[in-house]
Amino acid sequence: MTTRILLLSFYYPPDLSAGSFRAEALVNALRAELGEHIDIDVITTHPNRYHSYTANAVSLECSPLLRIRRIEIPAHRSGIRDQARAFVSFALNTLKATRNQQYDLVFATSSRLMTASLGALIAQRKDCGLYLDIRDILVDTLRDLLPPRWGQFAASIFSPIERWTINRATRVNLISPGFLPYFNTRYPGREFTLYTNGVDDLFINQISAIQPPTYDSTPERIKVVYAGNIGSGQGLHQILPELAKRFAEKVDFHLIGAGSALKELRLALTQAKVENVTISPPMKREELLRIYHQADVLFLHLNNLKAFRRVLPSKLFEYAATNKPIWGGLSGYAGRFAKKRIKNAALFNPCDLDGAVEAFYQLKLQHTPRLDFVQQFSRNNIKKKMAKDVLQISPKYRARTKPQNTKV
Repeated sequence: MTTRILLLSFYYPPDLSAGSFRAEALVNALRAELGEHIDIDVITTHPNRYHSYTANAVSLECSPLLRIRRIEIPAHRSGIRDQARAFVSFALNTLKATRNQQYDLVFATSSRLMTASLGALIAQRKDCGLYLDIRDILVDTLRDLLPPRWGQFAASIFSPIERWTINRATRVNLISPGFLPYFNTRYPGREFTLYTNGVDDLFINQISAIQPPTYDSTPERIKVVYAGNIGSGQGLHQILPELAKRFAEKVDFHLIGAGSALKELRLALTQAKVENVTISPPMKREELLRIYHQADVLFLHLNNLKAFRRVLPSKLFEYAATNKPIWGGLSGYAGRFAKKRIKNAALFNPCDLDGAVEAFYQLKLQHTPRLDFVQQFSRNNIKKKMAKDVLQISPKYRARTKPQNTKV
């Protein structure tokens, strides 16, 4: 019996997104678990995560028992209106593509709720199981990022959509244990799984193959690298200009990424007359590994907003695998996680300039092996377990794995 799965992910490789790599890893794990007894339709978009990053990808990519359909969506940046137009296009085309298909289960990974809601609608129409992978809490985030009146208005619209979506699901995974208090309060009695992000094999294999750097003495100028989104959620524009000025004689900052706050950050750096910050556009992970290897310290920062106290950034796992010192502005669950589990990570409260300076001088500029962490949070191992959990909602899979009674 072949289990047919529809997997929805707004982002998928070669797009650069934590969600895209997460979705691909799950597809690989599902295929490894069931081999020729699984048939997967992936519906995603053409690469669009960053306006400044382009990657070629075919609209329909077919391999045995796997089809990846990439939908062309309107060009957009990071504005809410643009994102809404892009998602409507994705949703309408997805509904059209799945109209005459039948599935045993639908899997949807979602950071802004709506891909999860689209999955719920399709699963309802197909009368099949639904597995949701929730990577953010949209209702919470809207309250924090929008002006108070608009935030409350938006939350009042999306809150019932979230409730319908979650209640429709057969099983729900939360990407961060920090989400549990919110979901346990809103959905008492429901059980949630906690398959987090993890360290990709690409980083494990490459880092282990690289000769660790030697720190005979503190370098004349310390190279600090930040890689990732540059948006309101990261709040780099609120701390980096003054932080870079404090370390003008000591540190060179290299930022790699793009996002809604990039223009604001550039303006703030110019106004502060900062000369020790370089910004590069998003790049492939293979190129990023080279930058990591050249860095002395890796930098991470989340904005000082309530919603971000619940998240667990995927970048933490990536950074930890490099064995480099980590300098992070983190609070809430992410801060507790890093403090407990990641060696040589100096933390400070988000947007706290003096705290950031103090944390910097707590770092040990040395190669810091984190083998236990990497093994525990190997993406490959996490996805193997998650794949089996996803398949449990398929009657065909349960029938295949059910012990057979044998008569003597």
